[in-house]
Amino acid sequence: MFGIGMPELIIILVIALLVIGPHKLPELAKSLGKGLAEFKKASEDFQRNIQEESRKAEEKPATPPEQVATAAPAETVDMTTASPGATEASTHQPAEKKDAPQA
Repeated sequence: MFGIGMPELIIILVIALLVIGPHKLPELAKSLGKGLAEFKKASEDFQRNIQEESRKAEEKPATPPEQVATAAPAETVDMTTASPGATEASTHQPAEKKDAPQA
């Protein structure tokens, strides 16, 4: 366990019996056992949650960049069939957004 053999364990129990007393030693051992059991249960629950989250992360497919870039295209207006003046403002781009020639 912790590298403690039977002789060391007996010495520790005898010292605990002398310091704590025979009436309180069983209560102390019982509460220590309950505390260790709760700690073990909490650590197992934590490990199970971590494993479950990692499994969910592995199962969820990553979104490829092509799908993100090819979202729904903007609506285009055919100027030959559109009424004059109705959509001209929406089809003209401001000067700063027009493609400048590459140098």
